Amino acid sequence: MLLWINGPFGGGKTQTAHEIRRRLPGSVVCDPEHPGFGLHRMLPPELRADFRDLAAWRQGVVEALDLTLAKHGGVVIAPMTVTDPGHFAETVGRLRELGHDVRHFALLAERETVLRRLHVRGFGPVLRYVAGKDAGLRRESWAVGQLDHCLERLGEPEFAEHLWTDHATVPKIADRIAVLAGLTLEPNNEGALRTRLRQAGVGLRHIRLD
Repeated sequence: MLLWINGPFGGGKTQTAHEIRRRLPGSVVCDPEHPGFGLHRMLPPELRADFRDLAAWRQGVVEALDLTLAKHGGVVIAPMTVTDPGHFAETVGRLRELGHDVRHFALLAERETVLRRLHVRGFGPVLRYVAGKDAGLRRESWAVGQLDHCLERLGEPEFAEHLWTDHATVPKIADRIAVLAGLTLEPNNEGALRTRLRQAGVGLRHIRLD
């Protein structure tokens, strides 16, 4: 089974994916951003744009996930924002055509909720201390610029299953996805402090500096 976790940038996809992996033995996170940023770095700066628009990215993601799903014995989790219907058909749709059990979930939240999450993502708290309260959002200007478009498109029926996350913790979101996918997660026995530290570590490991 493939769990494709969609949502706006800053919507909690990566944290949710790693929460599921932590509590689902044998599962693995395969992040489609990795080949995307590899392609991005191959190009000279003046040619860099949204890597999701590159056919090589869409084809490569399908090939890598197809191989993993065929050879890996556990659940595969892919956290990735895809809002273009054509791109969605060429990735999620293509994997379904290849015979894979793909469960798609779109994590949604009110605009203010996502902005608040972007505000504290990565180095956000440090930037606020050093450069002012809006520094975190300035660093996330691309994600902020995409936010309204993402929320509008991902709210459409073709991007269901929709999960509203404004008042849910990451473990609770993971629990909900597991129930909908017919999976059983191990109990979440972490304390609040350990959860915050672990999630901070996940966030820091996924900071992009280019």
